[in-house]
Amino acid sequence: MRGWGGVSAMAVACALTAAAVLLPLAHATPGGGRPPVVREPVRMALAPQAPGDTCSDPEASLRPNGLDGAAIQRIRDAGHLVAGVDQNSFKWGYRNPAGQLDGFDIALVKAIAKDILGDSEKVIYRAIPTSQRIPALKDNTVDIVVRTMTVNCQRLEDVAFSTAYFEAGQQVLAPKGSAITGYDASLKGRKVCTAAGSTAEAALAAQSYGSVPVSVPNQLDCLVRLQLGEVDGIVTDNALAAGQAAQDPSIQLVGSPFTKEFYGVAMNKDAGDLVRRVNKVLEEYRAGGDGSPWMAAYRTHLQPVLPGVSGPPAPKYRD
Repeated sequence: MRGWGGVSAMAVACALTAAAVLLPLAHATPGGGRPPVVREPVRMALAPQAPGDTCSDPEASLRPNGLDGAAIQRIRDAGHLVAGVDQNSFKWGYRNPAGQLDGFDIALVKAIAKDILGDSEKVIYRAIPTSQRIPALKDNTVDIVVRTMTVNCQRLEDVAFSTAYFEAGQQVLAPKGSAITGYDASLKGRKVCTAAGSTAEAALAAQSYGSVPVSVPNQLDCLVRLQLGEVDGIVTDNALAAGQAAQDPSIQLVGSPFTKEFYGVAMNKDAGDLVRRVNKVLEEYRAGGDGSPWMAAYRTHLQPVLPGVSGPPAPKYRD
């Protein structure tokens, strides 16, 4: 969708996505395997209360290895990887013109499936709203979440993360010509939209600058509300916002990023073997400098909307 012409179609898409809390998107394994485990909507996760980190080094993860454990064996027995993703974030996890899931996050999911199962297509994708990511992992409805999910101390209390695979920062998205100049006093009295359970929502709760916060299930819902004039601005990761601005030339990023955040692959806290295996995949994904799979995915999906990124963040390990 570009501009205002696609508002109605996007609004319908948003409504359908919000209604399907954990929607099976695609089965890539013919016959057998683990049946879908979702029978009822997953309970809502509580939004973090503050964006700041209080633990010593939240991006530090388990050291990589390729050994099999209980979580890896469960995936192999099922014959597929169940991945929680977005289908509405342009260039990250979205439906391309052919109707297929595509994007930077989807490419990483396929690399993980290839390593564990020998086939990048052996994936069941589930569309998960921002606020449902942690409950889906805790309930084992998905094996991994690859959905522009920021690693922070609050979330580490509930789930485990891989090493960081992308660096982003919170920033404000507003219509061109708006009086909003960034994450500052210009937000006073303005309706500002964030996704429920996001770090943006936590940031706005900690410092609203007199704005009127509006929370929605998915980030795309914020874009629709902005286009319809129901909100005045959006706070979100600048990496996501760049994709939204590319969809609609009437909006733009304003001000500067006011946080530094790192995306990680999220997993169940008890799946230490899977965390180590994903970190092994990421080591290989980053390797090769400009010729790495990471850079190939960046050039394919993100460079047109988010230029100037020289490479992935360096991994940090804690044991």
